[in-house]
Order: sequence, then C-alpha cells, then structure tokens
Amino acid sequence: MTAQPEVYFTPEEYLAMEREAGTKSEYHAGRIYALAGASESHVLIASNLVVSLGAQLRDRPCRVYASDMRVKVTTFGMYTYPDVVVVWGQARFEDGRRDTLLTPTVIVEVLSPSTEGCDRGRKFGFYRGLESLTDYVIVAQDRPLIEHYLRLPDETWLLSAASDLDAVAHIETIGCDLPLSDVYAKVEFTPEDETDGVGGIFRVKEEPVAYAPRPGQR
Repeated sequence: MTAQPEVYFTPEEYLAMEREAGTKSEYHAGRIYALAGASESHVLIASNLVVSLGAQLRDRPCRVYASDMRVKVTTFGMYTYPDVVVVWGQARFEDGRRDTLLTPTVIVEVLSPSTEGCDRGRKFGFYRGLESLTDYVIVAQDRPLIEHYLRLPDETWLLSAASDLDAVAHIETIGCDLPLSDVYAKVEFTPEDETDGVGGIFRVKEEPVAYAPRPGQR
C-alpha cells in the first residue's frame, strides 16, 4: 500500500478552516494539531485562574481571555490556544475578526501528562518569541505547583515556584496574586494522579490531523 503524502497547509488555509470548524486545532509549520477534551481538574484550575485574574484586573487596563482565544506567535508561524491569557493595555489582533491575538502579556498553561514536556520546552521556546510577553506561568494539575517565569531586561527568564496550598504566586508585572488555595479550589488530588500520571486525564494534544485536501488537491 502506498503511503499517502502528508498534507501541509498555509496559515491562511488553517485560519479559514479553523473559523468554520466546531472543534479547536493548533497550527505550526504547515501542520494542524487537533485538541481533545480536558479532565475535570484541568477545567476547574483554568476556570479558577480566569475568575481570580479577572476579579483582580477588573478596574485596570487589562483583559483576561480563556482558552478560546487563539494566539499567533508570528516569529515561528504558530497558532495556539493557551489556557489563560492576560493583555495589559491595548490588545492587537491579526485582523478585523479579533479572534487571533498578537500581544499577550501573560500566558498561563495548565499542565497535563501528555503536554507537560511541550509546555515546558518547545512551546515555551516559541512563546519567548513574543515581544509582548513578560510572564509565562505553568500550573500543575496533579499536585499544588505554580511555576512562574519572569522576563528580565537582559532577555533571561527568572523562575520562581510555589508548591503549597498556603503559598501565593505573585505576578508583579500585572500586580496580581494567585493563592494556590484559590487556584486549586474544589480540585481533588487522587492517588492515580500521583502514581501513574493518568488519573482520568484525557490527552489534550493528539497527533497531527489531516483535514480534507486543499482545493485542487487529490
């Protein structure tokens, strides 16, 4: 059996399909990656973060976006959906649809077993290409842990971590505190989470998904 040639898409083709699709997919280097569902813990943590940040930033020149806001990393031609995004000041978008953000100030990713390596490594490397980005925050879902990377003037990144439910992660850039007791409110940690890394957590990122061929392609 002859292997089917891999189909690559332009950013314009991806956006056109994504805006018509009923599900979310990310894009990088011509390939489209479907996003699957998340565990209860993941959803609770992301919701708690949006509520906490939104309340603290209500009267400031900021906007807080949940995971439906697409972010473009222009330097690397990547489109992605962070779990939470904060913009300080005027938000800029790719076009008049205002559904693809170009200027995130803070990006927060909630880790899962299938995405942790990427979120800590390759994706963080891509995010560093965003000139507007000052803070990158990664939040574990199998234990209380918030790791905060702050961009310094010399383009190095300073890491601080909070790993106790009585601790508070401080994001000085936007003047916000994240008490871990709030971030993990109603989250139940199970033995499965701690031992096998599964614990009912769905994979968030699947293998590249092939959409229908481009027009004129067979």
